[in-house]
Amino acid sequence: MMRRFLLIFIAGIAILFLSAPIGALVVRAIQTRAWQTLQASVVTDAVNLSLTTTFFTVILTLLFGTPLAYLLARGRFVGRRILNTLVELPIVLPPAVAGLALLLMFGRRGVLGPFLQQWDIVLPFSTTAVVLAQTFVAAPFYVRAAQVGFSNVPRDIEEAAQVDGAGGMILFLRITIPLSSRTLLAGVVLCWARALGEFGATILFAGSLQGRTQTMPLLIYNILERDVNAAVATGVLLVVLALIALLISQSINRLPSN
Repeated sequence: MMRRFLLIFIAGIAILFLSAPIGALVVRAIQTRAWQTLQASVVTDAVNLSLTTTFFTVILTLLFGTPLAYLLARGRFVGRRILNTLVELPIVLPPAVAGLALLLMFGRRGVLGPFLQQWDIVLPFSTTAVVLAQTFVAAPFYVRAAQVGFSNVPRDIEEAAQVDGAGGMILFLRITIPLSSRTLLAGVVLCWARALGEFGATILFAGSLQGRTQTMPLLIYNILERDVNAAVATGVLLVVLALIALLISQSINRLPSN
């Protein structure tokens, strides 16, 4: 009896610690009617920019992350584990380090800086930089999920499809993708949610310019001392979007397997 009580007590403290700050944020928003500040131009600009950049982040991730995930899931080559580790490294990389790495690669004095300047391309402190920063930190979540999805596709089904004449891209699009669609979709949701909350890499590589690079997390950081209500309203909006993404991801995982 005592052991059970101790377990419940410790679990209760953990739950309170994880949920109370979110509750405090919501209560503050209700008390101050913070949602009224959502119509301010600085907030609407940040919301629109976040939704736009995360959309392009997901598109980029799907285009480049899907073939990469398939290669890592099905390929058998020397250095595969090292490559897989490098792909997943941004997940645990400190955000400031991620931003610095992007700046040293794509900045004016970075590795690719001189080449990009020849084509009059300036990436740092631009909207494109926001997309690149979000993709860098969020894409590994999709790639990891896609690897699991591709690995779980039964080989005998693919082999049967090959016997019937399906092969190459047709096999991939009509057999492999549909059979792994549930996991791929869950990975997309996680990727989008991570991109939406990205802060550290973005502020170092893209800065925080209203209407250009200032996403919702950056807005909270910049406006906190000037307008707490606007920061609270933006924070609650991010919580709601994150909650929706989490519920969608959980619902996808509950769907019956193909």
